[in-house]
Amino acid sequence: MHRIELAEVPADCALYPRLSTADFHDCYRFPVPDPRLSALELLIGVLAASPAWIEWMMWLRNKSVRLIGLKDLGALGAVDPARPPGSYRPGDRIGIFTLVEMLEDEAVVCDRDRHLDVWLSVRKLPPDRDRHWAAVTTMVRKKNRLGRTYMLVVKPMHKMIVPASLRSYLARKAG
Repeated sequence: MHRIELAEVPADCALYPRLSTADFHDCYRFPVPDPRLSALELLIGVLAASPAWIEWMMWLRNKSVRLIGLKDLGALGAVDPARPPGSYRPGDRIGIFTLVEMLEDEAVVCDRDRHLDVWLSVRKLPPDRDRHWAAVTTMVRKKNRLGRTYMLVVKPMHKMIVPASLRSYLARKAG
C-alpha cells in the first residue's frame, strides 16, 4: 500500500480559492483503496475509521470547551454505517461536520463555531499511471482571540490526527 504524503492543495480543490484568507491549511495525499468509491464515500470511510485515541481526545475536548462556551461537536467518527452515501444532502451531518458540497470527485464539509470555521475537502485526484489517489485538505479561519488560542493547542494534534485517521481507514480497507 502506498504511503500517506503531505501534499500541495490541488488547484481544482473547492477550497483552493479560499486559501489566501485561511489562517491554517494543509493537505495529505493518500491512496484510494477502490477507484469506484466516490469522494463522499472516501470521506465517510475516513471519518468512520477514526482511531479510538482520537475519539477519546474529542471526548476530552468536548468536556473541556463547554467551560468556555464552545459547542460539543460529538464524535469525529459518528457516522451511521447503515446509511447509504447516496442519501446524504447538503446540510446533513457527517461526524462532527456539516456536508456543504458533494460531487463525484469532491466532498466538502465544514464546522462553524464562534471562535473559528473549519473546512475539509476530500478530492479524488486524476490517476497516476495505475495508481488512484485522493487528497484531504483542511482549512481553518480563526475568528477571534479564542480561535487563535484554540489553534495553538489543536494545530500540533491535527498534524497527527489526519494521517492517523487515513492510516486507520486504509488498514480497514486492506484487512
